[in-house]
Amino acid sequence: MTLDELKHQSRKCESLRVWNMDDTNSIKMVEVEKDGKVIQVALDKKCSKCMKSICCNSINQKIPAPKTKEDFDHLLWQVSHEGINIFKDADGWFLHIETNCSHLLPHGVCGIYETRPWVCREYDNDFCEFDESIKEASELFFSTHKKLEKYCRKRFKKWDKRFKIYES
Repeated sequence: MTLDELKHQSRKCESLRVWNMDDTNSIKMVEVEKDGKVIQVALDKKCSKCMKSICCNSINQKIPAPKTKEDFDHLLWQVSHEGINIFKDADGWFLHIETNCSHLLPHGVCGIYETRPWVCREYDNDFCEFDESIKEASELFFSTHKKLEKYCRKRFKKWDKRFKIYES
């Protein structure tokens, strides 16, 4: 979204007002409405283009690399739940949980920006989901039981016999 589009959007909705541009065209402050009050929040240029707050709509939890049939069977159980994906990228294996931060205000602005948790403060948006989605950037991405099970069948020749270890 261009700066002009963002300004046009702010005219359509009184709860977002943008101003105070510097010479690099970075947005310094935006006004948003929170609990009936108008607050000011700082945004950088890249975050101001991302009206969906992609980084605040999921949790990526690093998990140990699955190696055994039992490990993958456990991942099958996890990916069977709504909003749960599993992916592998250059940094390892992750549980991707689709969930919205409860502090997001309209237009994707953080309602507790000044007191946000440390993990949010350390987040680096040099390369983020605005640039490329997790699904596109991942070596492996599983969003359903069926997709992960297909991978498991290729990885383990005796995948269907994994329950034998529990039977006596």
